[in-house]
Amino acid sequence: MPVTIRDVARASGVHISTVSRTFSAPHLVNPDTRVRVLACAEDLGYRPNRAARALITGRTHNIGLIIADIANPFFPPLIKAAESQARHRDYHVFVADTNEDPATEEELVHALAKQVDGVLLCSPRMSNSLIEQLSREVPLVVVNRQVTGLPCVLMDVGQGARAAVEHLVGLGHRRIALLGGPRSSWTNREMRRAAGAAARAGHAELTVLGPNAPTVGGGSAVAEQVRRSGVSAVLAYNDLMAIGLVEGLDALGVRVPQEVSVVGVDDSTLSRLTRPKLTTVATPTATAGRTAVDMLLQQDIESPRGARGPGAGTALGVRRTTAQVMLQTDLVIRDSTGPGPHARPARPLAARPGPASPRGPERTRARPPVTPSPPTAEE
Repeated sequence: MPVTIRDVARASGVHISTVSRTFSAPHLVNPDTRVRVLACAEDLGYRPNRAARALITGRTHNIGLIIADIANPFFPPLIKAAESQARHRDYHVFVADTNEDPATEEELVHALAKQVDGVLLCSPRMSNSLIEQLSREVPLVVVNRQVTGLPCVLMDVGQGARAAVEHLVGLGHRRIALLGGPRSSWTNREMRRAAGAAARAGHAELTVLGPNAPTVGGGSAVAEQVRRSGVSAVLAYNDLMAIGLVEGLDALGVRVPQEVSVVGVDDSTLSRLTRPKLTTVATPTATAGRTAVDMLLQQDIESPRGARGPGAGTALGVRRTTAQVMLQTDLVIRDSTGPGPHARPARPLAARPGPASPRGPERTRARPPVTPSPPTAEE
């Protein structure tokens, strides 16, 4: 016979309700009692029935994780970190892929709303107004998209784009292209705004090419356009596009970085495996996954029993947060960027004269290396 909650209560010398609270609301149980109950449950091999517990508590202990494209290497570290953090908090994660389709995103939120306690919406393509509307149906945390009034975990791609353009300008590039991603992407808008400001500050010309598919194919398809544009450096929406662009330029006989420098965004595993290794803006995707789970569970997502469906997200007793967390990005300089047409030639070190020189020893001032500017506030 399977072990029941009554068996655990009898073995640990507590009431059934105490055993129930140990698994559903452990913070309400005396620590010593909680340890004893959990030890007895472990010894007996007891596993709580999640479905039955959901009927009592109103919680499923499930989280929905909706992502734009599971084939994009940007997402797996985020998924793994979110799942690990959720398991640590005794939650399970359901992962769903939208294939960059906003209509699919909306359908998935509706479908998951009755099966989970909250949803992490990663790089959504829906409009902000629709996301706000869906948040009234189920608690949402938005990752990689800023929505006023909703909890968001953001990666400072604006700062990363500025650092990338400043790096290219410092190398002597004055004609730079930005390969844009999906039109509805918040990241795309932030990169375009920040890269444009950095180019103006560096007296460089920024050409925006896009929108484009955020894939290797999307980058490869625009290689001919990049070659004809006459730019000497490119900042791509993500690593996949940058890798595709490098492949496309190579097929056209254009060398990277000797003729065109290329910078990606994400610092995915692929960026270190390409030749040349890709200069890229590292985004803290794993940290974003963990932070999003914590932010969702910081809300009181326990709704009254039966309060599922429209309006459940704002039901009595559901505490919401509108906190927004911005995570820092970093420029990782590798082999795909090099000197541009306006690079200053390195001044050779002067030979130290011998003792007989009438002028005595000469000094040469070393020019400091170009480094990314520190993060600044968004314009």
